[in-house]
Amino acid sequence: MAQAMRRQSSQSISLFSTDGKPHPLQDTLMAVTLVLGAVAFVTAFFHNLHLLSSWTGLVGIATGLYGQFISVTTRERFALIIGLGASAIGFFLGMAHGGLFGGWLG
Repeated sequence: MAQAMRRQSSQSISLFSTDGKPHPLQDTLMAVTLVLGAVAFVTAFFHNLHLLSSWTGLVGIATGLYGQFISVTTRERFALIIGLGASAIGFFLGMAHGGLFGGWLG
């Protein structure tokens, strides 16, 4: 782990944002994934909201996976994993309660 041996600068030392540079795209994806995950997770506990929970869960999984692909810092990865987990739970419970289309196709 070469980064562990690197000398720290005189700036504030943070455990999460390790490079000190702004990452607007990654931060936006992180926030979107967290919001979608929260919506999917909360609405998954209501049987009649399975369309909302399954679709927000699916979109949250997609944005979270892309965010993980381009993430730079530990802070981004940590929050994306939390959002991905909540999105996945919401998606799977939404699928169990009726699915993405809820009987509209067939």
